Amino acid sequence: MRAHSVRRTVLTCVATVTVPVLALSLKPHHVTHAVPAPSTSPATGGTGSSSSGTRTITGSTVQTRYGPVQVEVTLDGSRITAARAVRAPDGDPRSRQINASAIPVLVQETLDAQSAHVDTVSGATYTSEGYINSLQSALDQAHG
Repeated sequence: MRAHSVRRTVLTCVATVTVPVLALSLKPHHVTHAVPAPSTSPATGGTGSSSSGTRTITGSTVQTRYGPVQVEVTLDGSRITAARAVRAPDGDPRSRQINASAIPVLVQETLDAQSAHVDTVSGATYTSEGYINSLQSALDQAHG
């Protein structure tokens, strides 16, 4: 009888630890609406010159609580090859410190996602939201 209660206690402890660990390890899945990269075969239809070649587009300036954010994106065809924050809040040392770590994360997520569907960076919510909105405006210009 005692072995049964010890086994039940061990299983309860394992389940208590396992379930939260699994729940916290899940990252939300974002559906991306990236335009597929052009094929290497000759074009047979009207994609037009607006989606071919390398070009750099600057998104709109987004005002945040701590200052303006503006993103510049470089596309090769429809593939995002580079992104950078042209403007970011820098009015105080704390903002500069936050953005020095947050913006590289946002840039990498942009390159990985190939869209503006990226997660906000914890501790840099305002910058993240401004970055995402400015990035989306640049992508809208590129594809619209």
